[in-house]
Amino acid sequence: MKYRRIGGRSVSAIGLGGMPMSIEGRPEDRSQSIATIHAALDAGITLIDTADAYHQHAGEVGHNEILIAEALASYGPGATDVLVATKGGQLRPGDGSWTVNGQPQYLKQAARESAKRLGVEAIALYQLHRPDPAVPYADSIGALRDLLDAGVIRQAGISNVSIEQVDIARDVLGDDLVSVQNQFSPLHLDSQPVLEYCTERGLAFLPWSPLGGIRRASQLGATQSVLSEIAHARGVSPYQVVLAWELSLAENVVPIPGASKAASIADDALAPDLDLDEAEIVRIENSLA
Repeated sequence: MKYRRIGGRSVSAIGLGGMPMSIEGRPEDRSQSIATIHAALDAGITLIDTADAYHQHAGEVGHNEILIAEALASYGPGATDVLVATKGGQLRPGDGSWTVNGQPQYLKQAARESAKRLGVEAIALYQLHRPDPAVPYADSIGALRDLLDAGVIRQAGISNVSIEQVDIARDVLGDDLVSVQNQFSPLHLDSQPVLEYCTERGLAFLPWSPLGGIRRASQLGATQSVLSEIAHARGVSPYQVVLAWELSLAENVVPIPGASKAASIADDALAPDLDLDEAEIVRIENSLA
């Protein structure tokens, strides 16, 4: 496994996104999710991304955080090197919808509750999940500043943001802003300017749904024939080709594919060792133009 940096931490070049293990369509057998997390660790993954809003029913806030804490505790000593990144500021009422709350007091309480569920004294990386249009963005980011100063979190990140919002966060947090997490994949290229902006400023860029999303990942081979052709020629899955291409974009890119099966994350974890040549990268880029 190759490694990259998020602020002051070295992490595996890809991480594990925990959402599919906790929202609608999640495994009925809890042990399958635990096995998926353990498979990620076996493969050398040292970054797991979660959020307090990764749950299905209204009364189970933090479902995924609790699941990850349980999996790490049952894995043994090798789990101590894992950076668990969580998020706050987005909520799920339990009816399948998503809402936001960027009020500073709410965010500070949410972070403390996340730390308890994860069983840590300080959260390694805490991210504002999504801007709240009803709250000035600088005020929400100010809550992260307060959490850093109070020692509740060690590093701060932001998610689902524009370049302008990256600048606001940098003004408030300075060097304590270490990462930006936006949707990015061959099927979702809108955040490429944000990715490039982060690269120029030394911020880690964490693509969420890097394979196109829970419902669209299976379309990659069908809709992007070049990916399938390269995968066939290399004897690997199209998913490895996608992740390898994203990793080739810049050294600050750390994709976080979601998984609910051990075999899926074990396959994804091979992507950092797939070095695409220049001709393959050009073919992929041309196919996306």
